[in-house]
Amino acid sequence: MTQFSRFDAAEFLDSEEVIAEYLAASLEGGDPDLFIQALGDVAKARGIAQVAEASGLGRESLYKALKPGSKLRYETVQKIVDALGVKLTVTRKDAA
Repeated sequence: MTQFSRFDAAEFLDSEEVIAEYLAASLEGGDPDLFIQALGDVAKARGIAQVAEASGLGRESLYKALKPGSKLRYETVQKIVDALGVKLTVTRKDAA
């Protein structure tokens, strides 16, 4: 029987361009849990401790914020996004 290892997106987030595209794609679906998961994947790729320190959040707070189903406040999202070195932008739907 063939055994498969669990897929870990963080293993493939190896450049700034890939990270930005991954986060942008996660936003396009409109599912907040998907975006939170993507933030968690990027934080894992960058190092949770580093992201926690850069965002001003404790490690436990960061883990809690990135847990599926969490209801993140905009302020927390902004802290995490800033710590990851990316920014959120808005465009018109018909412009895409």
